[in-house]
Amino acid sequence: MENVRVNFPHLCVPQVCIVQKRDTEKMYAMKYMNKQQCIERDEVRNVFRELEILQELQHTFLVNLWYSFQDEEDMFMVVDLLLGGDLRYHLQQNVQFSEEAVKLYLCEMTLALEYLQSQHIIHR
Repeated sequence: MENVRVNFPHLCVPQVCIVQKRDTEKMYAMKYMNKQQCIERDEVRNVFRELEILQELQHTFLVNLWYSFQDEEDMFMVVDLLLGGDLRYHLQQNVQFSEEAVKLYLCEMTLALEYLQSQHIIHR
């Protein structure tokens, strides 16, 4: 991806870095996985299935895939950047949410899960 400046259990020990698209200056998260590790862990099919599913989905309350590519050693997925962390992170930090925040998050999760169900995808 020439236009980028680099600043599930997990497959193939992915790593994530923050990237920025030069022409728009939009920030993304870039997940990358070593191909050889994926082969050794027999995870190639799972990685391609994840990519296939992400390519089909587009929703406000899901992490969306924007670009994917590969080089000789690695596979890359460029997705929405969530700098505030995910819900699991906040729960592990014992963050106390207000009742209004809980209502909002439950509504967002419900909409996301309904969308996944409409696409015949089961989320665990």
